[in-house]
Amino acid sequence: MTLLAVKDLHTHFVSRDADNRVRVAKALNGVSFSLDAGRTLGIVGETGAGKSLTAQSVVGLLRPPARIVSGSVIFEGQELTNMPAAELNDLRGGDIAMVVQNPRTSLDPLTRVGEQLVRLHQVHTGGPQALSQQRALEMMEAVGIPDPLSRARSWPHELSGGMAQRVLLAMALMNDPKLLIADEPTTGLDVTVQAQILDLLRDLTAQFNMATMMITHDLGVVAHFCDDIAVMFAGSIVESGPVPDVFAEPAHPYTRSLINATPERFRMGEKRTLGGQPPDLYNLPLGCTLQSRCTYASDTCKATVPNVEIAPGHLALCHFAGQLAEKQPVKDQASRNHA
Repeated sequence: MTLLAVKDLHTHFVSRDADNRVRVAKALNGVSFSLDAGRTLGIVGETGAGKSLTAQSVVGLLRPPARIVSGSVIFEGQELTNMPAAELNDLRGGDIAMVVQNPRTSLDPLTRVGEQLVRLHQVHTGGPQALSQQRALEMMEAVGIPDPLSRARSWPHELSGGMAQRVLLAMALMNDPKLLIADEPTTGLDVTVQAQILDLLRDLTAQFNMATMMITHDLGVVAHFCDDIAVMFAGSIVESGPVPDVFAEPAHPYTRSLINATPERFRMGEKRTLGGQPPDLYNLPLGCTLQSRCTYASDTCKATVPNVEIAPGHLALCHFAGQLAEKQPVKDQASRNHA
């Protein structure tokens, strides 16, 4: 069952220059995807592609000058883009939870860890403190924190990076969320701890039947953790589909460039990457936004952008998508992980 449906979402940054002229940066341009309970979606792309902005748009955390100008975000049949702020606040931290890349920015340095979990639970449930305290210990145990009673008395600065991230996961799970948004949750952690957190996230997604949206730069994270992938470039999803299909037969030049830029491909001598810079969001070109960096670009690409179905559920915004999917398929760890 579809839990979250984002349809043709456009988010712009509207400001004025020194001459008081309106300037519009088209940061999200027609973003559409859906997410079912129990499944994980990985959103990938280079810095500035619109990954985190997509998450912020979904949960209503935009700050001026950013604003949604059109499109729809439907969560459990409810439209979120025009939902009153008070109702959105109840939804966030309740049915929708978010884990960010630096847990120390989300933990109150002046409050003990256990007290923060208890406070979050009481805000959303209004139940007795004893019940919230028990719930906090249960969630700390669920995310693999040893001796939760002792850790609950700790201050945030006393925790390692991995332990602090586990506390943040416990906070996210305190109110049985249906949707978990994880924005670069393993950035800054060492490789061993990254793997532990990702395994934990995958297990918790299955255990609580959550829908999970994973935002990351790391294709290895997507291969290890996600069921589906959405590749973003310049505010658009240029390719999407099941992880094994997209990794095995990438159909968009940008997707191929990301895969070929991974350390594994470099070690294999595959160094075919895209040069140039992302387009100016204040002055996006007509047609395909990748045209200035793409060796396949033609006059047709400067006029229109098709939505090509490579296989059921596998889509790409490229005139050459079908040809690229058939040519030089990329077989790598992602395909093997999902075999």
